[in-house]
Amino acid sequence: MKLTKAQYDEIAQFLGHVQPTRQSLRKLKEKFPSQSQSTLLSIFSQEYQKQIKRTHAKHHTAEAIETYYQRYLNGVMKNAAAPILLELANEVELHQTFSICSKLLKWRNSFVKKENINSKEILTKPNTSAGDPDIKDMWYHLMGATCSKVDFAPSLMARIVLERFLQEKEQAIPSKTLINSMLRDPSQIPNGVLANQVYQCTVNDCCYGPLVDCIKHAIGHEHEVLLREMLLEKNLSFIAEDQLRAKGYDKTPDFILEVPVAVEGHIIHWIESKASFGDESSHQAYLQDQFWSYWNRFGPGLVIYWYGFIEELDCHRERGILLKDCFPTDIVTLRHSMAQR
Repeated sequence: MKLTKAQYDEIAQFLGHVQPTRQSLRKLKEKFPSQSQSTLLSIFSQEYQKQIKRTHAKHHTAEAIETYYQRYLNGVMKNAAAPILLELANEVELHQTFSICSKLLKWRNSFVKKENINSKEILTKPNTSAGDPDIKDMWYHLMGATCSKVDFAPSLMARIVLERFLQEKEQAIPSKTLINSMLRDPSQIPNGVLANQVYQCTVNDCCYGPLVDCIKHAIGHEHEVLLREMLLEKNLSFIAEDQLRAKGYDKTPDFILEVPVAVEGHIIHWIESKASFGDESSHQAYLQDQFWSYWNRFGPGLVIYWYGFIEELDCHRERGILLKDCFPTDIVTLRHSMAQR
């Protein structure tokens, strides 16, 4: 399903004001009933991942890691059966907001005393502080921070605490391979309580973690199989990605057509399957990392975003990259073209 930039922005704006939970996903579907559920789910996941990337660094400072770990220890000491890590991940935003509001309250009291004005005037006339650039900057910084979201994915919170636990136990920094293995199979964790806590985080995380990664991989493979079947149904001869890699190619599209075809008047040499929604950031990354490399090596091609894309992004047709949200039905083959003659 193709969306205009305005339609996409409306969905993204709505997601900016809700928590990344299954309940929020239901609200999203109710808010935009005319949009495909698969499209909304893909946008939901992508927007949350953008948010996590923006706030990732502050959750990995030494101070933050130690705070999370000590809160986990204190929590399991009180009630080891409670979902401590899951609740901790969901509480992060609340603690950050309280901290910001506390700073804002202290500044307001100081400002009222300094300017000798009514405190309510600050809320209605923030430009009162125009005479003091430092105070004005602090006002907008704190107000902006209060309105932003700072939550963290349960699976990523579990990773932080697990890594800290293993570091304390082994007196060494654990390898990423070990951490990933334990997240995929919590029974490997040498602590039953923590193993259960990690398991609760992974099964309740709808956007991150080994379970989500497995689902995404399966969906991606399913659409590649679907595309292969459609190509075979159209009697189009092709070379698949695994065959190309066996020949030594590094960056390859999913399928290269041995005989080019025409789609909507454009010549197509290759087809790439993307089981996701094509938003601006992901599409630009794909262009830089994949699509232009394919174009440079194999010629013009077609990208199928099965869950839709922002229609304004389909702007490189003349240069040789065509976007579609489904398998094209108007394929013109060389044999068909010769028959018409």
